[in-house]
Amino acid sequence: MLMTQEPSVITEGLETLQKVDKNLIQQYLEDMLPNILNFAVQIILAVLLYLAGKRVIAFIRKFLRKSLERRGVDIGVRQFLDSVSKYCLYFVLWLMILTLFGITTASVIAVLGSAGLTLGLALQGSLANFAGGVLILLLGPFHVGDYIISGETGHEGTVREISTFYTRIQTADNQTVMIPNGRLADGAIVNVTGQQTRRIDILVGISYDADLKKAKQLLGSLAEKEERILTDQPVNVFVSALSDSSVEVGCRFWVKSEDYWQTKWDMLEAVKLTFDEHGIQIPFPQMDVHIKQEGSEKQQLSEQL
Repeated sequence: MLMTQEPSVITEGLETLQKVDKNLIQQYLEDMLPNILNFAVQIILAVLLYLAGKRVIAFIRKFLRKSLERRGVDIGVRQFLDSVSKYCLYFVLWLMILTLFGITTASVIAVLGSAGLTLGLALQGSLANFAGGVLILLLGPFHVGDYIISGETGHEGTVREISTFYTRIQTADNQTVMIPNGRLADGAIVNVTGQQTRRIDILVGISYDADLKKAKQLLGSLAEKEERILTDQPVNVFVSALSDSSVEVGCRFWVKSEDYWQTKWDMLEAVKLTFDEHGIQIPFPQMDVHIKQEGSEKQQLSEQL
């Protein structure tokens, strides 16, 4: 009898446990179902809010750009304010999304405030770049479209964009370089095209045996023939230096900034061809070496004695 009752007891116990487990799971799912549905609704609302907010932000940025453009604001300032407004608007949008999940704005601000020192240390480079961008816009050492040389980084090129943290320049060989605003604000900046005109100095050495007056006359005539030279500025032809193996003559004149390099290259080529045509020699560095043969001199002296 005992052997027949034990399996039935075990079976009944297992059936009871299965019923209890099913009831618990069913009760748990019934309790969690509202929370799951509520979370799903929150996810859907967050996605819809993000998509709608993204469109609103794009509209606000477009409106801001057009307003600044109508007022004649510098393009660099427009780019900077557009970048700042983008970050600020997206920050507000994410705060609104977090509130859908029960996270209040005060809580986020409190967390940011308590972690302010840590964030400040972690983002000190970004904050320095932001401050550098503000200084660049306020002081205006360069604008979009200017050709600059950064003394801090050694890069040079045409400024294409001044954003919140970086300035984007395009080099002469069409490379894009992103320079942190902080380094630009702290270092020396050479604005090559900051002025409308630039001066060109053509310096060339001629032989001491060459006709100096003729060389100066040829330089002056070349300057007169060059149409890109500004006539309202003086043209100077002069002797610059008396070097070891040459007399350095020069020609100084002014051109528009955009004509600087092409005019300089053309003038250098014209000077070389004209001097060759008129027999004006352009010497190259030379050195005369005298070798003393001390051994042979001593042998001759001993033979005489």
